[in-house]
Amino acid sequence: MSTGGALRAHLLAVRLAGEVGTSREDSLRRYRLFAARDPRVLIGIDPVGAWGLRDVLRLMAEKCGVSADPRHTSGPDVIDPERTVAALDAFAGRIREAAGRGAPVLFGTGHPHRLLGFYAGLADALSAAGCDVLTPAQGHCVDILTRFGLRTCALDYAGGVGLVRETDGGRPGCEPGVHCHSPLPVRVALEAAAESGGPLPELVVGDHGWVCGAGQLGFEAIGLADTDDPAPFVGEAEGRVSVVVPVDDGVPSDHYRPLTRYVLKRACLSQ
Repeated sequence: MSTGGALRAHLLAVRLAGEVGTSREDSLRRYRLFAARDPRVLIGIDPVGAWGLRDVLRLMAEKCGVSADPRHTSGPDVIDPERTVAALDAFAGRIREAAGRGAPVLFGTGHPHRLLGFYAGLADALSAAGCDVLTPAQGHCVDILTRFGLRTCALDYAGGVGLVRETDGGRPGCEPGVHCHSPLPVRVALEAAAESGGPLPELVVGDHGWVCGAGQLGFEAIGLADTDDPAPFVGEAEGRVSVVVPVDDGVPSDHYRPLTRYVLKRACLSQ
């Protein structure tokens, strides 16, 4: 799937774009929370602008293709596949630049059940191109506040991609990690990298708190985001996140493989 036309068809067929699984109700609720500066939705971004509800809605219409009409309050949300392909092209450009200079790169995801394979394919290709795929703070504990209370997780890496795992119950390493939007894992990883004197990433690739937390700290960051996650797009609009690709982040993991292949082809890293 090396052409934009084939990729657009795939995006629409599996609902990565077009009408997506994310509901308009969920998106609007999170836009309101972002406007209210709820840290659960800021996920590491500290906005400079006012970003009221209408500002956020206008931005998401521009970046994703959702309806800009605040009176449209129900039904499935929409992502314009043309915007997804254009953002993937820009994303691939950053990957190509990192590969060209052999830059150290840090990967991380808050959606390991869905997105781990997408990032792991990129990590493998960058490693083969001579980049140092970083894994700082492996095994470090991270205390994350959730709606169920404080949850202690362990920072881990799978296929070169950072994620967090539960520290109690089950056998460590047997599940792909837990869903987490917090910026704390990337902050712990970056702090450990700095304290060890090891290389710091010249590019952070991920989603949710990984891309927002890194971008807020001044690291170049690129990643994926759904229509109900305004923080990465606000970070991009304010210059703290370099590229955000609008895409549904909740479809089966196999559906992201063509995106990996497309990015690697555009980045001239295909095997």
